[in-house]
Amino acid sequence: MSNILLVCGVDEAGRGPLAGPVSAAAVILDDAHPIAGLADSKKLSEKQRDLLAPNIRERALAWAVAYAEVDEIDRLNILQATLLAMRRAVLALPVQPHQILVDGLHCPQTGIASQAIVKGDSKVAAISAASILAKTARDELMLNLHERYPQYGFDGHKGYPTAAHLAALREHGVSEVHRRSFKPVRDLLFPSAHPGT
Repeated sequence: MSNILLVCGVDEAGRGPLAGPVSAAAVILDDAHPIAGLADSKKLSEKQRDLLAPNIRERALAWAVAYAEVDEIDRLNILQATLLAMRRAVLALPVQPHQILVDGLHCPQTGIASQAIVKGDSKVAAISAASILAKTARDELMLNLHERYPQYGFDGHKGYPTAAHLAALREHGVSEVHRRSFKPVRDLLFPSAHPGT
């Protein structure tokens, strides 16, 4: 194994929602055990993702999922919080990769050679695998939050700013798992800062 180049794919899920953490996954695939059906998690159905996720966890050489919490998102901003979650995922891997390939434009600071690849989740199998693990792990977490806050409907929209979610926010107010730095939430908390809206 020492002369094999270990390449790690990294991706996130949950940058856009108004509630819940942002998740990131890091995956080192095993070339000897390829996984059929890998694709950008956004292009797969929920059922396809739920079937692929355990397959990835079983067959990958190594994988890890990590989060940045709502208070970190509000304190740092969503980009920095995403990079923090990515860094945590990479550092949580049981083996250290030689190279990191990240979906998007930015790489987390890990001290490991890294490359950002635009649309990497549809070009690189390890990034596709990471996108699936990040998405399924975050969806599961949002289902758990739904148990605690059923009035917001997290089981349906997973925290994204749908019409139903915005209506629930207006009706029930802002919970502790909502991102206060995101405009729709901020506007509800501080309506006087936006006269006439």
